[in-house]
Amino acid sequence: MNRSHDAASLPCPLWRRLTALVYDLLAVVAIVMVVGLLCQLATGGQVVAGGAHATVAWWYQPLQGLVVAAYFVVSWMRGGQTLGMRPWRIRVVGTDGGKVLAGQALRRVIVAALPLLLLGLAPWLGLRVAVWAVLVGWALWFAPGLVDRRRRAVHDLAAGTEVRQI
Repeated sequence: MNRSHDAASLPCPLWRRLTALVYDLLAVVAIVMVVGLLCQLATGGQVVAGGAHATVAWWYQPLQGLVVAAYFVVSWMRGGQTLGMRPWRIRVVGTDGGKVLAGQALRRVIVAALPLLLLGLAPWLGLRVAVWAVLVGWALWFAPGLVDRRRRAVHDLAAGTEVRQI
């Protein structure tokens, strides 16, 4: 990686980051579908038990979360780009302009995913309200990027990273 090039690059505007996230959503859906298929094949179709109330194996959702997190962590550590970031020519870097380290990538993905915990409100507030809570949480996560001169979101601040145009 050419550090002088990265150091001279501009902070990424929020609209570009969000557009790249939409692209990444497609990749995440594909990953989830493949993992789901492999789990169904491995368990003989017993991941989701039918009946009056469908139940999901206790390990299935954590596995999906780990695989999706691995997609982001590996992408950020290997070149700083997810599939969604490539067409928009943006890259995650350390605040020094260097490669994202393992600890930074892990912190970044964990902090970015924290609003998903609001889905736990669904039994009391309903799924629709819980999903809206997650979306509001993520909006708050990205809000600092509107005023920070380096356009960093909460997960960037927590991990010591930033997203730059290349």
